[in-house]
Amino acid sequence: MKTIKNRILLVGALLAIVLVSGFAKSTSTVTPKEIKKEVAEVVENKTINMFVTHGHCSTPFGGIVNDLKVDIPVRMDAGNPLENMRISFEVDPNSFRVCRGDEADLTARIKTKGVFINGKNDNITFRTTNVFVMGVDWYQINGMMSIKGVEREVKFFAIGIREFNNAMASSLVLQG
Repeated sequence: MKTIKNRILLVGALLAIVLVSGFAKSTSTVTPKEIKKEVAEVVENKTINMFVTHGHCSTPFGGIVNDLKVDIPVRMDAGNPLENMRISFEVDPNSFRVCRGDEADLTARIKTKGVFINGKNDNITFRTTNVFVMGVDWYQINGMMSIKGVEREVKFFAIGIREFNNAMASSLVLQG
C-alpha cells in the first residue's frame, strides 16, 4: 500500500514539473539576426475604369479621379463602420485613356466632343444620396452622376476591403 502511495506521489510530482515547465519563460542563447526591411514609397492612384459597350464588344478605358471625398461619420457603437458614408468625386474626361487595342486612335475617339465631353468641358461628377448596408463591408450606394452636365440617378455596389485585424476597411471598390 505504501509503495502504491509513493508511486502516485512520484507520478503527481513529475506531472506537476511537466506542467510548470510548459508555462516557464524560456531564455534563448541564440542571438537574433538583424532583419532589414526596405520600405517603398507608395503613391495611391485614384482611378476610374469604364467601358463603352456597343453590340458584341466593349472598349475599356480609364481616367483619373479628382477631388475624391469620402466622409465617414464616427460611430460610438460596434455597427458597420461605413454605414452612413458619403462619397463624391470628379473625373476629368480629358484624362481618359483606352486600355487596349489601337490606344491612340481609340483614346482620341473617347475624348471626342459629344461622347463624354461637352462644349463647356464639364467634369463627370458623382455625389451620394443614400447608402444601404447589404452585409458586412458590402453596400449599395445611390447617388446623382452628371455627365456632360446631364444628371441621372445611378446605383453603385461597393465592397470594403480590410486587413484581417482591422475594424475599418482600408480600400473601397465601387462597381456599377
